Amino acid sequence: MTTTAIAYAAPAAKAPLEKTTITRRELGPHDVAIDIAYAGICHSDIHTVRDEWGQAHYPLTPGHEISGHVTAVGADVSRYAVGDRVGVGVMVDSCRECPACRDGEENYCEEGMVGTYDAELPNGEITQGGYSTAIVVDENYVLRIPEGLDLDAAAPLLCAGITVYSPLRHWKAGPGTRVAVIGLGGLGHMAVKFAAALGAEVTVLSQSLSKEADGRRMGAAHYYATNDPATFETCKRSFDLIINTVSANLDIDDYLELLDRNGTLVEVGLPENPIPVKAGSLINPRVSLSGSMIGGIAETQEMLDFAAAHGLASEIEVISGEQINEAYDRVVASDVRFRFVIDIDTLRTAH
Repeated sequence: MTTTAIAYAAPAAKAPLEKTTITRRELGPHDVAIDIAYAGICHSDIHTVRDEWGQAHYPLTPGHEISGHVTAVGADVSRYAVGDRVGVGVMVDSCRECPACRDGEENYCEEGMVGTYDAELPNGEITQGGYSTAIVVDENYVLRIPEGLDLDAAAPLLCAGITVYSPLRHWKAGPGTRVAVIGLGGLGHMAVKFAAALGAEVTVLSQSLSKEADGRRMGAAHYYATNDPATFETCKRSFDLIINTVSANLDIDDYLELLDRNGTLVEVGLPENPIPVKAGSLINPRVSLSGSMIGGIAETQEMLDFAAAHGLASEIEVISGEQINEAYDRVVASDVRFRFVIDIDTLRTAH
């Protein structure tokens, strides 16, 4: 039997989100029903809701940074039980058969992963996300949230956290590695925390020095303002790995010059326009420009366990459902330190 959930949804492109109800599917044999406690606001939610990436389906309930408790499990579920603390991230299914899926990198599924929201299912239905009171997800795409993590601060780890943890692990950030993080926002502040906990020497490259105290508190050994041209001379050939967390179009050639020989600059933000790069910036001294997209289920669980073991979590501002539209405007204005998280109980109690 299908169930009804209270949600906030965009009724049309560029329209404000409104309180509504949505339907959740009947519990299948491998499904987990989750009572959602918190949902983080990701900038990609805003891009999608405001139809800035095109082809969005409306009405649309966004949200792919989800934490809560299991309320029911299907007959064949083996991983979870009622009452478990769990999370759901950016994907809720994949083909499970392609080389990427078999390697535990479902995020790079060759058939295309199924997004937690705004993804079309084989039956023509569109997935609806976590700005809602409940969700039903296959157990293979549910994460266990360790007791050491508060559910509200854990929610953004399901996207922002894994988005930066995955490239840090892939490019082997650790002792002796010099890592620079561009931007100290929702993604950037977790990149600093994770890189420092992995043992790397961390530098923040931010537009200004306004967040320097925060960056150093989170583990940055150095902090530079990119609005100061001297920064690019001071930091030339200084880094082994640069994680670019901002979605603005930057002059990437300038940042490639900050890499030492064999270094890599990884894009995890999605700028609106293509990124022009001069071949010479890559050739000398043999540096790479790459990208990374969230992480597989196993790596996401590893990230959650690592965060709990090291006492790491997102720094958040908890809001009510009625504040979502205001929060969207504040995210666009970079007026949040460092991630908005919706208290889903406010959907149940608000008029």
